[in-house]
Amino acid sequence: MNALSKVLCAALTVSLAGAAPAAARAEDRRDGPAGHSSAAFSFGLIADPQYWSGPPQGTRYYADSLRKLAEGAATINDANVGFTVQLGDMVDRDPRSFEEILPVFERIRGPRYSVLGNHDFPGLSSDEAAERLGMSNEYYDFTYQDWRFVVLDNNDVSLYANPPGSPDHVKAQRLIDELRAKGAINAQTYNGALGDEQTAWLKATLADAEAKGQQVIVLGHMPLAGGETEDALDAPEVRQVLESHPNVVAYLNGHYHPGAYEVVGGIHYVTLKGMVEQPYPANSYAVVTVQENRIRINGYGLQQDLVLVPRSH
Repeated sequence: MNALSKVLCAALTVSLAGAAPAAARAEDRRDGPAGHSSAAFSFGLIADPQYWSGPPQGTRYYADSLRKLAEGAATINDANVGFTVQLGDMVDRDPRSFEEILPVFERIRGPRYSVLGNHDFPGLSSDEAAERLGMSNEYYDFTYQDWRFVVLDNNDVSLYANPPGSPDHVKAQRLIDELRAKGAINAQTYNGALGDEQTAWLKATLADAEAKGQQVIVLGHMPLAGGETEDALDAPEVRQVLESHPNVVAYLNGHYHPGAYEVVGGIHYVTLKGMVEQPYPANSYAVVTVQENRIRINGYGLQQDLVLVPRSH
């Protein structure tokens, strides 16, 4: 697999702002997003639209994601972001759903980046899913104002993204069996892992970013901490890789729809709430503003606000 390469440097400490009242949020956003200087930029963040034209099931209102994403696109455009990332599960179970949801996502101006989610493979191979989403590769990296963004594919080793009998399918089943023998609650068939090749690429990319003095934000679909049954199958191993590089600041992901926030080994693990949850007008997405002395995650709808403050401030 091919990939680009670049990432971040320096650890941060975060304070959880929680679900602030609307008045406080409006005041909080007066100074951000703050243009496109080396000191400040912003990006949009969306998790788990999981669109499908069928009826709701439980708390998931699949068809409502068209209106929710359209609303999020308008807000993100108003924020004048530098780019936008969707953290996976653009669709739920029908490959034809891409034809309806992607035009809505494409209303967002500026560069748009995608992460592969476990629901993005409805009868598709990983290469086909990546192609539908306009991705150059299943995992890759890009640089924005000397920050490195590293996009992982947590589905590389999994039961749903690989044909039965293939090496990665066999490896995924073995990993799940080993975790179940240990009583691990994330030993689920809808979770996956990176695999050896991607892990080697991740290490090299983080080292390259560190050598260049770049701070890093890592983006994935599955939680590495705080996701309970939804944590990636190799979460402890990937956390260890991230923690070995002091330039890694945060890991942002979806998959676990209730959302979560934890600090482990000085790295901030933020799980966004799933957009698919609850009927419209309920919604969930964020605009992230990176400033000299803090990173603001401004949540909309059900998504809470977070403020990440550098340890030196």
